[in-house]
Formats: sequence, structure tokens, C-alpha cells
Amino acid sequence: MNSLSRLSMRPLPFLLALLPLPAFAQENSLGEIVVSESKIAVPLNSAGVGAADLQSMRPATSDAASLLRNTPGVSLYGAGGVSSLPAIHGLADDRLRIKVDGMDLIASCPNHMNPALSYIDPTNVGTLKVYAGITPVSLGGDSLGGTIVAETPAPQFAAPGKGSLVKGQAGAFYRSNGNARGGNVTATIATENLNVTYSGALSQSDNYTAGGNFRTTTATGRPGHTLSRDEVGSTAYKTANHTLGVAVKHANHLVEAKLGYQDMPYQLYPNQRMDMLENTQHRLNLRYLGQFDWGGLEARAYHEKVDHFMDFGADKRYWYGSNSGAGSPCAPIRFAGDPAGTCAAGMPMHTEGRTSGASLKADIVISQQDLLRVGGELQRYRLDDWWPASGGGMGPGTFWNIKDGERDRTALFGEWEARPGPQWMTLLGVRYERVRSDAGDVRGYRTTAGAPGSQIADAARFNARDHRRSDGNWDWTALARYTVDATRDIEFGLARKVRSPNLYERYTWSTWAMAATMNNFVGDGNGYIGNPDLKPEKAHTVSATFDWHAADRSWEFKATPYYTRVTDYVDAVRCTTALLPGSSCPAVNAATNQFVQLRYANQSARLYGLDLSGHVPLGRTGWGEWGLKGLLNYTNGRNRDTGDGLYNIMPMNARITLTQQIGGWENGIELVMTKAKNGVSDVRNEIKTAGYSLVNLRASYSWKQARVDFGIENLFDKSYDLPLGGAYTAQGSTMSMNGIPWGIAVPGMGRSAYAGISMKF
Repeated sequence: MNSLSRLSMRPLPFLLALLPLPAFAQENSLGEIVVSESKIAVPLNSAGVGAADLQSMRPATSDAASLLRNTPGVSLYGAGGVSSLPAIHGLADDRLRIKVDGMDLIASCPNHMNPALSYIDPTNVGTLKVYAGITPVSLGGDSLGGTIVAETPAPQFAAPGKGSLVKGQAGAFYRSNGNARGGNVTATIATENLNVTYSGALSQSDNYTAGGNFRTTTATGRPGHTLSRDEVGSTAYKTANHTLGVAVKHANHLVEAKLGYQDMPYQLYPNQRMDMLENTQHRLNLRYLGQFDWGGLEARAYHEKVDHFMDFGADKRYWYGSNSGAGSPCAPIRFAGDPAGTCAAGMPMHTEGRTSGASLKADIVISQQDLLRVGGELQRYRLDDWWPASGGGMGPGTFWNIKDGERDRTALFGEWEARPGPQWMTLLGVRYERVRSDAGDVRGYRTTAGAPGSQIADAARFNARDHRRSDGNWDWTALARYTVDATRDIEFGLARKVRSPNLYERYTWSTWAMAATMNNFVGDGNGYIGNPDLKPEKAHTVSATFDWHAADRSWEFKATPYYTRVTDYVDAVRCTTALLPGSSCPAVNAATNQFVQLRYANQSARLYGLDLSGHVPLGRTGWGEWGLKGLLNYTNGRNRDTGDGLYNIMPMNARITLTQQIGGWENGIELVMTKAKNGVSDVRNEIKTAGYSLVNLRASYSWKQARVDFGIENLFDKSYDLPLGGAYTAQGSTMSMNGIPWGIAVPGMGRSAYAGISMKF
């Protein structure tokens, strides 16, 4: 902990030296405003998840990203049970900027099993906002599709003259499918100027079962357990999250420190060839927030340490039948105590990530109509990814996937928000980022003749090159909103966004099929090879939002069409020996019905689509107040160089919910509809999925300090495949690129009844 504290405190002297003296502060009581974020003019195409929606969805999920499933323009890549990857307008993962309590966190894993939102439990989400497409430069940077901002609840203080404040909340949930269960607790002790808050949450689940007629792909299981016919392998998880916050308020100033810790003993993956078998995160987050007569100032410094371990979980490690005989790929790696007739393959993989960051931003009030927002950011990221020897050709030394990886960002931005007339609002911003990346020399398991694959030749080719790369990236945003009258708003925007490749895209070097399949963060079952020559992606977006609404927003309807063109888009090409002479890539790599080897390459792409959303009251009857809300999302994405479809584009989908409120009851019946996914990425042999519709029921009852939620997901137990779930690689010999069946998509969850209870005190 001492080393963690030292690393985290390094940026503080610089930041504190820039803070204006409190003597210049206003003397009025700050109240709630001190814990508010910068008052940015929110674009109409942005959306927040309301407090009521957060409350109703928490018992139904342990995945914070899934709280966004009712948000226009957002879809979710399937992954582990608490680690789905959000996509905005077809752009996902590192193409989004995701901020958790102001921290830019990075997935330290070749399969991106620990994305930023996996470190916050749904019960600890206070606010959740999405800025889609046209994102203010003060919230953007190193991203293309938009920004997601997740915040834990703001600290509360005792009212003046009221002494102390003691409050808290405890809750628990159970979900029938997968036997999922968990609990959470939050406790606060506060005075007028001091707040101490602890929050903790535990969650775990067994494998879930699919709806309808899904059947497991092999006669597979683990000692003492055989998968049931409809069980979806490698979907179990267990996680614990803890946060301790201390905040001090004085006049118009707030200083806040948060310590966070996650322990995830396991999270299995149905669309990856590995499973997460341990993930621990330690983080320290420091913030200063102040209000002055000239505007507001916010400073932040944070540090994160992640230790990540992967291997084959139980459903991948054990299976029965012909694979268990002599000469099988894992016969030399039998584990002590394995029952007769089983075959166990092990391949330990370790990742260590360190992220330190700092930011400083100011809102300067120029006039009643003009606000200038300026700031700077720093981020320092270090990554080591190594695979110890384990036998069966994986030895005798350590395989270094990425060694001494570095990715550092520095940024400056300026943003001018103006109201040139009573009906106009404009936002103009520019941002510059310098992104520097580097990595050390690597080696394979063996450095002598006879090593599987082309480890020696690949390592020599990679080590002979200069690995350092430096990118100068310019972003800009121009947005204008016109208020026609009290019921109509129109907004138009243009933006340029740039993202530099991540370390895995640039520096994974091995063309050995086994190693390549372990470097895959999109879940399609293929093998991926890095490319040090990748250029930054550059996206130009134009969009408009038409907003019709009642004067009091009791009803509203929004429509947002958009178009994005990306140059130097990081896509994939089939890897062959002609592309990389002397490699393990096949001479001909043209198969259409199996997993293939791919290499990252810059190409060009275009995406366009439409978001529709709205809600309307239906009136009051003897059965309470009724309402209707819904959304529709459509995205079309193509590679402009090849005409191929972009990978994992969500087909047209819609949600319609009939709501009812009477007394303490809030109820809803939801219809989810998704078209077939036919526009797929042929270069990846992406799996097509059929259209489907699902019905969900939700109900809650609040009484004094208690709340009970219950419902049924997939009421009719429909069978369906996840359009963005990727390839089902949950069972069998995953070390072999084509040792498992191809063409099976990850099935969706079948019927699940859930119940949750929370008590405030």
C-alpha cells in the first residue's frame, strides 16, 4: 500500500500548486453545488439513466454496463457476466471513452476481460450518462464513438446546525437462472464538513441456461458435474467490490479521496478461449472541486493497479471422449486428481497493469452568455503480459506477449460555450493529444529449434524493429442548438475524433495460431496478430437531433440521424505467409466455415444510423397512471475499402414498455424486438443470428424505507442467439484454433425470475 500511495501522490504537488488561494473564493455556503460536475451544456443526443430506471434494473443484473440497455444508440458486446462491453453507434470498447468517477481506466488483458465498468457494481452507480457521437472535447479524447460517464453517489453532509448525519442502505437479490445471488451495503457518517462513506457489494452466479432448444456442443463437464442439456458453459462468475470515501467540505471547496478494491476470483467467458481465474484491482482517486467568483475549478489525481490471471476454467479444462486419449493435444498436461477418462489442458497467463492519471480543468465565466472551459490531462500506463511455462510445448521458458508496454497520453483542450441569442446555444471546442507508446523485446516459450509455431522467427522480426510510436491527435467539436419554441428544439453537430491504437493492437507479435487466439478482445474465436505500423483512427461525424416535447417534458420524442466516416480504421485482414514471410500464418487463409488468423490493418469505414426514443402518458384510470416509453436503434457499418460489413454491428432493435404506477407500486411489461443479423464481417467469418422478440415483466413496491423489486426476464423462455455475443467457445479443446465447432453463436439466457430487496436506515 505504501508504494501505491507514493505513486498516486506524485501528480499532486503540480496540481495543488495551480489551485487559486481560497481567499479568492466566494463566502456563501456552497450547499449541493460543490459536488456537482462541470455545468456543461448537454447535447440533445446525450442521455442519462434516470434514478428510477437505475433502481428497477439493479436487481436484474450484476453488470453495470447493462444498465445502459435502454439508452438510445447503445448496444452491448457479450462477454463475462459482469463485463459486457458497451458500443455507441457501432463503435465499442477502446473506441469509447469510459470514465468511472473521473478516472480513465484501461482493460489490462489480451481478451479485455476487465473493462472500466466492471469495476463498479450496479448498486453503487449514482449517475450514468452517455454522450453519443458529438461529444464535447472536455469529455472526449482518444475515442471515436462517444463518452460514458459513471459516477458513484456524491457525498452528502449534515444540514447546518443539525449535528451529524448517519444513514445507510442494505440490499440483497436472487435470480433463478444461474442461481445468481448477492448483496450490498452502504454506510455514511457525516457532519456539516466531513463525510465518510463505505460501500460494498458481492455477487456470484453459476452457469446460466439458455431458452428453448439449445444443447451443449460436446459431452463435456467437470469432476462431479456434467453440463445439463441447455446449460451455457463458461458463464459463471464471482466478484466483490469495496469503496471507502472520505470528503471534506469548507465554504465553496470540496476535497475527496476514494479507495477502491476489487477481488474477482473467477469470471468465465463463453466467447473466449480463456477464463478469468483471478482479478484484483487497487485504486486511489483524489479530487478537489471549488467554486470561485470567476467560475469553477476541478483537479484530480488517481492511480490504479491491476493483477490479472487467466487459464482454462472448469468447463474448458475437462471433457470426455476421444480427446482424452494418448496423443491428444493436452495428454502431457494431466492434473493430479483428474478422474480417469478426462483430459486437462492448462495455460497460465498473467497480466499486470498500472495506470496513473491527473487532470485539471476550469470553467471561466466570461459573461452571462459566454463560458470558457479549459483543461489538461495526463495519463501514464504500463503493461506486462506473460505466459509461464506449463508443458505440452509451452516451455521451457516464459512467453512474453507484451513486455514493458507503455502508453502515455498528454492533452490540452479549450471549449467555448455561448448563448448568442435567446433561442441559440453554441459549443465550439478543440483538443490536442500526444499519445506515445512503446514496448520491449519479446521471446517465445523456446528460443531453440523445435519450438511450436514460428516463435523464434516472429520474435526476431519484432525485436529487430523500433517499437516506439508517437501520435499527435487533433479533435474538434462544433455544435449549435436552436429552440424553436417551448416544445421544439433542433441541434446540429460536426466533430472530428481521433484514437491511437492500443498496446495489444500494436505489439502482439506471434503468428502461432495458439498464441494468436489468446489475443482476441472481440469474442469471435479467431486469432489476432498486432501491427506496429498502425496509424491512429480518425472519425468525422455529422448528426442532428430533433426534439419534440411538452413544455414540462411530460411527453417527448427524439430523433437523431448520424453519419460517421473513419479513415485509418483498425480492421483486420487474413494473415498469410505472403503477408508475413517466415510466419506461422497459412499460405492460403480463405476458409469460410472455420476460425482464421487475422492481422490488424488500417482501412477505412463508414457508419450511419438513426436513434428514436420517447415516452408519453396514457392517462389515469382506477388502476393508476399508465404510460408508454420506447426506443429504436438502427446502425449500418461497412468497410469502405472492401465493402465488407463491420464486425458486431447490432441489427435494428426496439424496446417498448407499458408502465403503470399506483400507490407504492411501479410496474412494467417490456417487449424487446431484434431483427436478424445478416450484414456480417466476412473476413472474420462472423456468425449470423436470427431475429427474435422477448417479453420481460417488472414490478416494485416501495414502503417507507423499504423497497422490493421482482420480475421475470424472457417470460416465454424463448430460444435466441446474442447478436453481439460472438462465437461459442465455452467448451472443448480451445488451445487448438479449430478444435471446437465453428458457427455456433453464444445463446441468450432463458427464463429467469428475480427478486431484490433494499432497506434504508
